[in-house]
Amino acid sequence: MPLTLRTWEVRLGIVLVASSAAIYTVKYLLLGDPENTYTYIFNALGFLPINVLLVTLILNQLLSIRAKRERLEKLNMVIGTFFSEAGTWLLAFISDRDSELPELREGLIVTEAWTPETFAGVCDRLQHHHARIAVDAADLQDLRRYLQGRRDFFLRLLENPALLEHESFTDLLRAVFHLTEELERRDDFAGLPASDIRHLTVDIERVYRLLAREWLAYMEYLQKNYPYLFSLAMRSNPFDETASPVVR
Repeated sequence: MPLTLRTWEVRLGIVLVASSAAIYTVKYLLLGDPENTYTYIFNALGFLPINVLLVTLILNQLLSIRAKRERLEKLNMVIGTFFSEAGTWLLAFISDRDSELPELREGLIVTEAWTPETFAGVCDRLQHHHARIAVDAADLQDLRRYLQGRRDFFLRLLENPALLEHESFTDLLRAVFHLTEELERRDDFAGLPASDIRHLTVDIERVYRLLAREWLAYMEYLQKNYPYLFSLAMRSNPFDETASPVVR
């Protein structure tokens, strides 16, 4: 930005310097003693770099914290939109085909009583969960149809600059988009060899693993910050086979 008199920064600088000069002039005219005035000016100038350093560090830290909080809010809005539009359905669809999930399912029923330690413990169990996804041609057809209908939505999410600072969620979007492409490249799922089914299953399991982790982190965020959104999310839990949005 050019330094012209039209910028508020330059105008403010001129006002502050003029004010300082006016104060010292008044002091000299009223009290005299120019040596004392000069000494005070040099003392003030000597402390000025330290003052600037302290103010800069503190203000920069405060501004950084505020900017980070604002970015986090925007990012979680994007993540919430993802789960509303696609993530919750995907998680329910894939988890229903995980033969190893029953032993873990009960521990995934999030409640208001969960603490940060509870979330951390469940996250750890999810990280060590070895999913076994079993899908057939009809499942793959349904999955492709669903993902194709949301391709533009996924592309818009990938273009969102707020996601650049959230590596794990970006990895999830890449995995979802890759799975979508893999499914779109196949014409008929009924005739696929077992090796190709296994290849697609690995892609699905990758999405499943990343999706479950992001869902759990998002649930913890909602519990802390938005109780009313958390309430609906609990009633829409994709791991809960009895989940219902109806409040009973």
